[in-house]
Amino acid sequence: MPDTTVKTIAHAVRQVAHPLTDAASDYDPLMDLIGDARFVLLGEATHGTHDFYEQRAEITKRLIQEKGFTAVAVEADFPDGYRVNRFVRGVSRDQSAEEALRGFQRFPAWMWRNTDVINFVSWLRQYNDALSSNHQKVGFYGVDLYSMYASIGEVLKYLEQVDPEAAQRARDRYSCFEHFEEDSQEYGYIASFDVDASCQDETVNQLLELQQQTAKYLQQDGGVAIDEFFYAEQNARLVKNAEEYYRSMFQGRVDSWNVRDRHMAETLEQLMNHLEQQGTQSKLVVWEHNSHLGDARATDMGQGGEWNVGQLMRERYGQAVFLVGFTTYTGTVTAASNWDEPPQLKNVRPALPDSYEDLFHNTELPRFLLDLRADNQAVAELRQKRMERAIGVIYRPETERLSHYFYACLPDQFDAVIHIDDTRAVEPLDRTVHQNTSELPETFPSTL
Repeated sequence: MPDTTVKTIAHAVRQVAHPLTDAASDYDPLMDLIGDARFVLLGEATHGTHDFYEQRAEITKRLIQEKGFTAVAVEADFPDGYRVNRFVRGVSRDQSAEEALRGFQRFPAWMWRNTDVINFVSWLRQYNDALSSNHQKVGFYGVDLYSMYASIGEVLKYLEQVDPEAAQRARDRYSCFEHFEEDSQEYGYIASFDVDASCQDETVNQLLELQQQTAKYLQQDGGVAIDEFFYAEQNARLVKNAEEYYRSMFQGRVDSWNVRDRHMAETLEQLMNHLEQQGTQSKLVVWEHNSHLGDARATDMGQGGEWNVGQLMRERYGQAVFLVGFTTYTGTVTAASNWDEPPQLKNVRPALPDSYEDLFHNTELPRFLLDLRADNQAVAELRQKRMERAIGVIYRPETERLSHYFYACLPDQFDAVIHIDDTRAVEPLDRTVHQNTSELPETFPSTL
């Protein structure tokens, strides 16, 4: 039985929470709270829960239709995400959403190769197809940095088409990585100890040369040239940042985490700038894990020296950023027990006593939205730091307290929270997940 304090706070939350009932008007209050924000960051408490994907998709559809959002940015590799982007905008050879998602082959492929993403990507393609020819189509982009070798290949492919001499210079620079047989982890390990083995200067110089040729490359084919140059430039930027990430990975979790989240925040800014070259104000909706999108300053992470996307975006854009967290008490989740193992359908243990999830469970509301900016007793009580659960691509129930909980101040971490008490796992499109050994698994080594 919950103690009296938990019961009292849960009752206060229940009085001000907005129940979610699957009605079309469920998210009317959230749309009002978002207002004119240009960045809406939608989290998730796990990387494998159907309900989180489903509800993010429903919120995103309303943001696109009602508030003019122009892009969806997700915690996925940039080249794989851009293949989906080409599909939803009608400029690829892929004939279906499933085909467009085939780029996601590495562990954990189920994060994006699942039925919920198929449904959303299909909807986005249909939405774009119905727009008039002069209307800006909504894009789909990955913002992560694990695709170093794939991104090298995309930079070379672009330059071979527009500037063969520059392509040869790029090939010479990137040949620095050939000694490691496309093993990013081996590169990072050796380069972290041997400065002479580092390819840092080569990646920086390649990005700079590409940027110096912007005007020349953009004189070729109007809007198509702008999009393709952005794709090449971002891949070159990714290679530079990924090189730093893999070196820092062996110097400590804080360093590598910060490099990764700085890259994702930088990618959002670059994406915004690129989209606004089309002549209209752009708005982005972002899908990532709570641990990336909730302000790190309100958590143990921040106290340990880590920052994240939510914090960096708030610092850069202030009130133009709106952060939404998701929580669950129990249910099922798709996750692995160890790296590069097939996904399993796992039971999510009931949340630990006195955690935020446990407190929300005691409201006895199956689903609800809570405004964390509100000035009321419930939000004031929630400011006392509590445990919060985070399940990534790995879920180890046997060590749950150590592996999956941290302390946070929820009202400082997010602007609103959506609690779904009993959730179920996403349905992967593939029975097994094969890892491409040329790159590290997505979310490595943090699992988030």
